[in-house]
Amino acid sequence: MTEADAPRGGPQVIPHPVDWRECEARPWVIPEPFTLATIEQAVVAYEPSELFRGPAVERPKTPGRRSAVLVAIYDGEHGPTTILTRRPQHMRKHAGEIAFPGGAHDETDESMWHTALREAEEEVALDPKLPRQIGEIDRFVTGASFSLVQPIVAALAGRPKLTASPDEVELILHVPLTELMTPGVYRAEEWFYNGEWRLMHFFDLVGDTVWGATALMLHNLLEVTERFVHRN
Repeated sequence: MTEADAPRGGPQVIPHPVDWRECEARPWVIPEPFTLATIEQAVVAYEPSELFRGPAVERPKTPGRRSAVLVAIYDGEHGPTTILTRRPQHMRKHAGEIAFPGGAHDETDESMWHTALREAEEEVALDPKLPRQIGEIDRFVTGASFSLVQPIVAALAGRPKLTASPDEVELILHVPLTELMTPGVYRAEEWFYNGEWRLMHFFDLVGDTVWGATALMLHNLLEVTERFVHRN
């Protein structure tokens, strides 16, 4: 069996609310050309918004915790490729989930960019001198903790040498973005929260299901790039 024929989806626990429903997921149109340079142009031209997920219906009146994640991309064998991690099963929160390297802003961090770099170095030993900051995609406020998450997109010159921190990372994944746009990989659901239906995104990889905040960010990145190319 080839990887293309392998079953998709993983053991990640999806905490569906009482009311939810599947919804039609429109097919992606992979932009041509689809390279890191294309993504960079799209992100530079994009003006990020601030979104709300889950039960969050407004931005907290107090700043709360701020977090940053590193959306690092390099041109790999199969086109633009991003780095994700699988969280260990022993973690108290979000065990086994797929995530970008990242975490909470520390008072010693000079900026959110430095937060993302520090967290990536701690989680996967990414040399902080390698990423080149491109820009940002949509920030969002989490529904559970009201934490403001800032996804920062960065370019890498090539596939980096990485080592997983066993306390924080079970597996490092190098995921070609074209794979996420392949028919049958992306799907969508609507979950009912606070009197309204909210769109949830899912990407079924071989052995893993990406959902929640990470899927939201991936969907945003792909949509930003797709729209930019088709508009230009």
